[in-house]
Amino acid sequence: MGKLKVKKHDVWIDMTPMSDVMVLLLTFFMLTSTFVKNEPVKVNQPSSVSEIKVPENDVLNIVVDKAGKVFMSMDNQNDLLSLIQGMNETSSIGLTNQEMMKFQADPMWGVPLNSLKGYLGLPNEKMTEVITGAEAGVPLDSIDGGKSEFQLWVTEALNVNEDIKIAIKADADTPYAKIKKLMSELQDMNQNRYYLITSLKTGEDK
Repeated sequence: MGKLKVKKHDVWIDMTPMSDVMVLLLTFFMLTSTFVKNEPVKVNQPSSVSEIKVPENDVLNIVVDKAGKVFMSMDNQNDLLSLIQGMNETSSIGLTNQEMMKFQADPMWGVPLNSLKGYLGLPNEKMTEVITGAEAGVPLDSIDGGKSEFQLWVTEALNVNEDIKIAIKADADTPYAKIKKLMSELQDMNQNRYYLITSLKTGEDK
């Protein structure tokens, strides 16, 4: 008696639901991810044993390089645009809408107010040269006995977002006098709560 042959059928798997899931996951990550801009000024931050986590959102970052020059950045792009619009009005900088959009796209700022318009008119590669040059840095000296430019920026940032957190990231070789001056500027504004960003000290650092 001959063997009964079972007819083989091709196996077909509908991958449409899997494709839909992949698209949904990709969309989710694109909408929830925070893209970090490349900062032109790098600092080698000191180590500490503190494990306090610095907030990732609504932060005004203050970067102090080893020479004591001050640079600033904000993570919230909408707040950043409102910030420069407010500064443009209160400090009469004379920026165009295009220049303010360019400021919003810049990873950090750190030039005196009287140089800001010229700075934003430069090509991107020239902007990097200027902000890493010897004349860069937000001035900490008071203007005619009033607020310093640094304090003006912080004040406007708080006007834009009263819940913004202040984080200071200084180089390990920054002179203490420069850090003390910066903290005094904040204290004069009754801003006594801020984060000091450090690297977590490991066993090899001890």
